[in-house]
Amino acid sequence: MGSSSSRLILLRRTTTSRWLSTATATVNKDREESLYSKLLALGEADANVADTLNQWVKDGKDLKRYNAISCINQLRKFGKYNHAIQLYEWLDKNKNNLNNSDRAIWIDLLAKTKGVASAEDYFNSLKETAKTMRTYGALLKCYCREHTLDKAMNLFEKMKEMSFASTSLNYNNLMSLHMKLGQPEKVPLLAQEMKEKDISFDIYTYNQLMNAYAAVNDIDAVERVVEEMEVKKFQRDWFTDGNLATIYVNTGLINKANAIIQKLEAMDNLNDREAFHTLIYLYMRTSNLTGVYRSWESLKLAFSKISNTSYLIMLSALSKLGDEEGLEKLFKEWESECSFYDVRVANVVLQSFLDRNKIKEALLLSETVVKRGAVPNLKTYDLFMTYHLKNHRMDLALNYLDLAASKLHPEKSQNWFPTRESVNAFVKYFKEEKDKEGAVKFGITMKKMGRVDYKLEEITGGTR
Repeated sequence: MGSSSSRLILLRRTTTSRWLSTATATVNKDREESLYSKLLALGEADANVADTLNQWVKDGKDLKRYNAISCINQLRKFGKYNHAIQLYEWLDKNKNNLNNSDRAIWIDLLAKTKGVASAEDYFNSLKETAKTMRTYGALLKCYCREHTLDKAMNLFEKMKEMSFASTSLNYNNLMSLHMKLGQPEKVPLLAQEMKEKDISFDIYTYNQLMNAYAAVNDIDAVERVVEEMEVKKFQRDWFTDGNLATIYVNTGLINKANAIIQKLEAMDNLNDREAFHTLIYLYMRTSNLTGVYRSWESLKLAFSKISNTSYLIMLSALSKLGDEEGLEKLFKEWESECSFYDVRVANVVLQSFLDRNKIKEALLLSETVVKRGAVPNLKTYDLFMTYHLKNHRMDLALNYLDLAASKLHPEKSQNWFPTRESVNAFVKYFKEEKDKEGAVKFGITMKKMGRVDYKLEEITGGTR
């Protein structure tokens, strides 16, 4: 979380989430939550949403469209995209009229679950009357998310010809794409085009523009963007101030950062968890442990229930600031209160134990993870692998590498594992110790993951 290259804009959901969400009427919450709970309980691999919905109707329970759409929004919120798209398919099959917002969401879900090609096929299958600003915009967002610049730009040009590109949302998506591709210089050009076409900036536009100037170390330009917001009486929210403070921290302007952080903390009616997460993060970045704890207490006052994500962020901050006593105390508090044992939270403490060579405590915690019903993830195995690698316990390091390889998901981008540092450490050891047997085992596992390092051939004589 402390990566200086990461902007706080990544803490917020993408600019399209607000456009791709469907407004729902006030509904019977008990009924809605009951159906949602049933859908959420379905596993990923064996999820059959249609059977659940058919049984729901067969049992004599109503399933209004707005109930279904509300469930879809909840499922999307928690990343259950496969469930959400099955629900849409059921609605469509049962002759529920889908509107343009629904089709836009469907395009987004298809891209996330089956790939952009499926989203394109669905878009192309739509009647011309259904190819609207929303559905075009949804497809553009898919291209931007997948970093397909040529397709994004071609579609955007077509949208401009059809007068479908006249919203800040489409420009924001392209700005985000250019930032991801390391082209921050393109962002001010898009902003200038918006001004020429009298397209109003929104909060995301301003933040993207700030980040673009920050990426080329033009802090004066960043501050001019802030001044423009003030001149236009554009209401700066916690997100913008958090982003600005992060830019100042990343460029070493700590006094300016502290002034913004204090302003952020003093804001009235902070009712977003992410605002408190941002404060904790910023105080951690400025090595202010007192500020971290003060923000944590404020979060607890604002919300009756503290989420796993909040604990994760707070524990990460304590770990980075070296507050080992506070870390372990807060972790015990979380363990005693959590309804769902989140392995990500445990991993923070696990890393702290391993960094301090407390291997016994780390192993006990890993056992607790399993006993509490959680499943060790890729990060868990990476932590143990790295620990044993540093201590030259190669048999154990290779065992954890193999366990981690079994966790790799073919449809997810997990090329970070193993890290370049870990690969180099393995290779260095095998070379120095002339451990050809270990090198071969390493090579087999790497090949299984689709990762073959050229250095490996040097120490195995070309053995794969």
